[in-house]
Amino acid sequence: MFAQERLNEIVRLLNKEGKVIVKDLSIKFNVTEDCIRKDLKLLENQNILKRAYGGGILIQQSPVILSVGNRLNLNVDNKKKIAEKAFNLINDGDSIFLDISTTNIILAQMLDLSNKRVTVITNMLDIVQAFSNNKIIKVICTGGLYSSELDGFTGSMSIENISKYKVDKAFIGSCGINIFNKSVTTFDVEDGNTKKSIMDSAKVIYLVMENKKFYLEGMYRFTYIDDIKAVITEETPDEDICSTFKEIGIDIL
Repeated sequence: MFAQERLNEIVRLLNKEGKVIVKDLSIKFNVTEDCIRKDLKLLENQNILKRAYGGGILIQQSPVILSVGNRLNLNVDNKKKIAEKAFNLINDGDSIFLDISTTNIILAQMLDLSNKRVTVITNMLDIVQAFSNNKIIKVICTGGLYSSELDGFTGSMSIENISKYKVDKAFIGSCGINIFNKSVTTFDVEDGNTKKSIMDSAKVIYLVMENKKFYLEGMYRFTYIDDIKAVITEETPDEDICSTFKEIGIDIL
């Protein structure tokens, strides 16, 4: 096995277990413990793990905080794939909640061009505007405290308004999942609390997020993955992630 292949396998084990042991890796790869320590030092320099006595532990990565405006044109192809999958889950006559998410903006645009007669509740301004000329889709905006960074409404007034509704399906955005403690996270506390109120209003909850966010984590946990129906992402993630979700009965679409 080449050195890079060994490093890739160590990273895979880190993502699966959260930690690695020098002695175990030495036996697994049939190399000296000194060789493994050099591997771990290299991965530490890349900010992938933190070395600890006898091994190393995974550093959960934090995504760069960008405003909605700055995220609109990032990874558009992946977001379109996610939005298409979400679109196919929406039936004529459904009531849905579209949370603050650039993927949900694309989903709203798809709905606007379709013949589906649905009711859309949202706390995101760009989603409201996506339906500005639509004659068959009923759009309800929650209102509340407006955040230009989020391009939407959050906080106590939004939460109070959201609590008055019950929807068939909610599509929730997230900045990351911690596989080890099963937390679903965001950066903003008010955004997180508002997301939780949306989830409480929905019969079925879908998380819409790019594959890379399985390895990212925000500062505020607003729910656990056990509370959602499925994660909608652009492609099947690592086998270990799929196994984790299968064990707790959560689908990855």
